[in-house]
Amino acid sequence: MSVAKIASAFQFCPGGRLLGMRPPGDPAPSLQSRCFNALLRQLPFKKHLASAEAVQAHVQKLALQPASYEPTGLGRGVEVTLTKMGGWPVYYTAPSSGHEGCNHVMFLHGGGFINEIVPAHWRFVGQMTRRARVVCVVPIYPLAPHATAKDLVPATAELLRMLLEDVGPAKVTVVGNSAGAGLALAACQWLRDRGHRQPGRLMLISPAADASVSRPEQVEIAGRDPIQDIPGIIEAGRLYAGELDVGHPFVSPLNGAFRSLAPMTIFSGTRDLLYPDSVDLAERARAAGVPVELHLLRDQPHNFALMPTPEGRQARAIILRAVA
Repeated sequence: MSVAKIASAFQFCPGGRLLGMRPPGDPAPSLQSRCFNALLRQLPFKKHLASAEAVQAHVQKLALQPASYEPTGLGRGVEVTLTKMGGWPVYYTAPSSGHEGCNHVMFLHGGGFINEIVPAHWRFVGQMTRRARVVCVVPIYPLAPHATAKDLVPATAELLRMLLEDVGPAKVTVVGNSAGAGLALAACQWLRDRGHRQPGRLMLISPAADASVSRPEQVEIAGRDPIQDIPGIIEAGRLYAGELDVGHPFVSPLNGAFRSLAPMTIFSGTRDLLYPDSVDLAERARAAGVPVELHLLRDQPHNFALMPTPEGRQARAIILRAVA
């Protein structure tokens, strides 16, 4: 990443620290955030991504004991409907008090394409449904290595295309976190390339935009990242790529074209080894004429926007206002 891109990033992000640089007015992370970072280091997330062998063992375990994808923790005031589209389970959540005329959110969960949707994702879906009064559409997409990018991206794009036709682009926001954010971006590139309409906005939380994880600075960032490690991300990307090269835009949408995409809001933190890709993503989209907001926060980890910290609550408040 060039110095020019780093400097440009700080023209439109509220705070951050890039490889030792600290801009004026850069807010320190909250005490709760610092404690949560310490807690994350005690959990097994990083161990599962420490090597290709660790990822393979994790995938084999999940194949024998698949994780549940059923909604949990949505909270009161939320109605849930399950349907099937293209062979996938697709959940619809809506406010119990009625949803006539509500905006819609397609939510694409993270998990490196090898992990199922988790309760933290469902809690966020419940918050959007209840507080922003939106209908959330949550596809339970199949996981790698049984499903790969060659099939997953077009299938996701087709679901999104049908939603856009049903309710109109202006009433649809796509929200994705991590792998789901990368899938959202690739699906929108697929729609654009085939002449279909775009959603009203893309909300990308810690997007996984480049499966190669090949930037030299990411080695240093990985030492500070409490959740992720480079060997495991590369192996998960290889499994998801299948017969495609990991540089293919379906797998690494950072390598795709950005013209005529929906406006984007991107959240990332400088303890996320993927954050240089978010800065690059914002730069490339802006250069193509796409409106972009980049919220890059100092010392925040991967997916901080979904975490129970002041920074996470602030990010979710931005998302709720945008989708309502």
